[in-house]
Amino acid sequence: MTDKAPIPSSAAQVVGASASITSASAPMASLSPIETAKRKAAYRAVEDHFSPDFHYVGIGSGSTVVYVVEAIAAKGPAVTSKIIFVPTGFQSRELIVEAGLPLGSIDSLVPLETTKYRKFGDSHADVATGKQDMGLKGERVMLDVAFDGADEVDEGLNCIKGGGGCLFQEKLVATSAKKFVCVADFRKYQTRLLSKWPTIPIEIVREARGTVLRQLKTLGSPAPFIRQGGSSKAGPAITDNNNFIIDAPFPPLLTPSDLTDDIRGDGKYGKWEVLTLAKELKSIVGVLEHGLFAGRNGAEVTAAGEEGGGQKPIAAYFGMESGEVEVRSAKDINL
Repeated sequence: MTDKAPIPSSAAQVVGASASITSASAPMASLSPIETAKRKAAYRAVEDHFSPDFHYVGIGSGSTVVYVVEAIAAKGPAVTSKIIFVPTGFQSRELIVEAGLPLGSIDSLVPLETTKYRKFGDSHADVATGKQDMGLKGERVMLDVAFDGADEVDEGLNCIKGGGGCLFQEKLVATSAKKFVCVADFRKYQTRLLSKWPTIPIEIVREARGTVLRQLKTLGSPAPFIRQGGSSKAGPAITDNNNFIIDAPFPPLLTPSDLTDDIRGDGKYGKWEVLTLAKELKSIVGVLEHGLFAGRNGAEVTAAGEEGGGQKPIAAYFGMESGEVEVRSAKDINL
C-alpha cells in the first residue's frame, strides 16, 4: 500500500518534470526521491507566488521550507536585500540568517501609512504613557506572502500543523499574510485530516495541562497526551513560547460536504467537522493555539472587506513520487 493519495484531476494542476528548477545549488541526484519532490514543490511555489516587489515575506518551519529559502536566496541579493523575512520560530530564523536574507519579526512590522496622525500634546510623556496615541490604532503592514509546510492537508486545503512544535507562531504568521502558500510532499495529502497524521497538536499553558486533558477527553479524544522531549530531553517538550504541547487524537475530521441532517459534525457519534472542532478547541481555557488551520484563506478575508489574513492556504504544492508537482488551488475547490 502506497502513502500516495491521488489528488482529483479536477482540483489539481500538474506541473511536469520539465518544471524542475535547474538553478538550485545542490545537484538533484544527491537527494532522495522524497527530498527531490519537496524541493521541486518549493521551487514551483516560489516561482508562482514570490515577487521582487514584495516587502515582507513569512518563512515557516519544517523540512520543506529549507528548499523555499534556498529558492528565494538563489534570486540573489539584488532582489532579496530589499525584502524583510519574518520567521515562525527558531529553526526558520536560523534558515533566514544562514541564507543571508534580511531578518525581521512579526512584532516589528512597521505601521501603515496613515493620515490619522495627531500633533503631540504639550508633553511627549502623554504619548509615552498612552494618554495620547499617534493615531495609528495598532495598524501594521501585512506580509505579502507566507510560505510554510504542513503535517497533513485535506482536499479542502484545511491543514494540520505543529508537528515541529511551532504551531502558534506559524498561525500568527499565516494570519498576518495576504496569502499563505503551503509546500509539502505527496505523503501529506489526504482527503480528510487525521487519516494518516495521528493527532492535533495543541499548545497550552503549563498550569492548565490537567484541565485541558480532561476537556479533550470530553470532546472525544480517546487518549490525549503531553508531548515529551525525546531522548535529548527528559520531560515535556517546550515550545519557543515556553509552553507545553498536547497531542490529541480524534477520528478523521469531516468537511462541510460530509454533513447531513443526522451527521452535523458537532461531536455527536464521535464525528467532528474540522472548523467546528477548531472553534471548540480554541474555547478551552489554557489553550494558546491548536494546529488546525481551517476556515478562510487570505483572499477570502480580503474579499469580505475584513482586516488580517486567513488560516488556510490559497494553494498547496505537492512534490509527487513521480517527479511532478501537483498544485491544489483554492479556486478549484467546491466543498
